[in-house]
Amino acid sequence: MNGITAETRARLMQVSTATLTTALFKRGLRNLFLQEVQPLARGANMVGTAYTLRTIPAREDIDVLKVFEDRENPQRKAVEACREGAVLVVDSRGDARAASLGGILAARLQVLGCAGVVTDGGVRDAGDIAGLGLPCYHRRPAPPTNLTAHHPVDIDVPIACGGVPVYPGDVMVGDGEGVVCLPAHLADEIAEEAVEMTAFEDFVEERVRAGASTFGLYPPTDPETPGLFAAWRKDRGR
Repeated sequence: MNGITAETRARLMQVSTATLTTALFKRGLRNLFLQEVQPLARGANMVGTAYTLRTIPAREDIDVLKVFEDRENPQRKAVEACREGAVLVVDSRGDARAASLGGILAARLQVLGCAGVVTDGGVRDAGDIAGLGLPCYHRRPAPPTNLTAHHPVDIDVPIACGGVPVYPGDVMVGDGEGVVCLPAHLADEIAEEAVEMTAFEDFVEERVRAGASTFGLYPPTDPETPGLFAAWRKDRGR
């Protein structure tokens, strides 16, 4: 897999975006959860490195159907160049009046082995994309062609998506709540920490469901809590 180890990917696949945002918060990073971007369909989590596409507003005299005949069209180039294990991240400027891409391009991404697609705009053929099983995150369905509102200009450059700065190679993690962007240089350590955090949170939830108070448990300020957690982990192989 490009840019991320199999171990880190496996760890990130089993943790939530909520846990990851807390791990980021500990490091002073508060603005890496994409806003108004949601899963098209429920399914497996998404983990992959960012391959980016930037757009500007379309202009009627330039953005006509004939542009799709040009193999240098940045939207089409981005799809064909998106690497195995990567996530295509589209800067649609939060504009969902027109699609960022549709079912055919999503199918191509799936065949290429891409890990998913994320846009802060819309997608067309939403039902078809949902049926592919390719993780897709968007603002809302948008049937009109991208040419209606979006002019693609750059690929594999820093972009904004959902109000978040995304750099090529950053690690995009998606779950049922949305998408968080992990800076590439922090991905390994955050993945390791998030697995530990998840184990503790599972322990806490089990104790709370059994009637325990959160005081002294979450956070673990009571002296006996670490011992109880260690015994719980041993018992459950965590």
